Amino acid sequence: MHHRIGNFLGLTLGAALLLFGVPGNLSAHHGLSAYDMSKTISVKGTVTEFDFMNPHSAIHLETKDDKGNAEQWLVEADSPNNLARAGWKKDSIKTGDQVTIVGNRAKDGSKVMRLQKVVFADGKELKPRSGDEY
Repeated sequence: MHHRIGNFLGLTLGAALLLFGVPGNLSAHHGLSAYDMSKTISVKGTVTEFDFMNPHSAIHLETKDDKGNAEQWLVEADSPNNLARAGWKKDSIKTGDQVTIVGNRAKDGSKVMRLQKVVFADGKELKPRSGDEY
């Protein structure tokens, strides 16, 4: 009898965690609600790191503010699989590249943005998805 109650409680707790715990985390992690999708900004700087990894790739960028002070930006991009379908490779962006990032800034005002495109110094562009579907 105790074994049956323990199994029932374990299954109930597991189901509750799945129903209430995971969806909130997934929507917080994968949603665009953290970004101001109504406004597009451009940030110009030097790539300090490019993470071509799951669940989302990221570009780390050093820029200068109005007073010439260094600022660090985090640019969040799609998964490597999605980027690869659009022609990206793990070495598409290199440390030291001078780029302009176009995207949507985080609503909280932090120096985080969602990538729409990368424009290199020579004018070449990389978008996270093929075409203009972004």
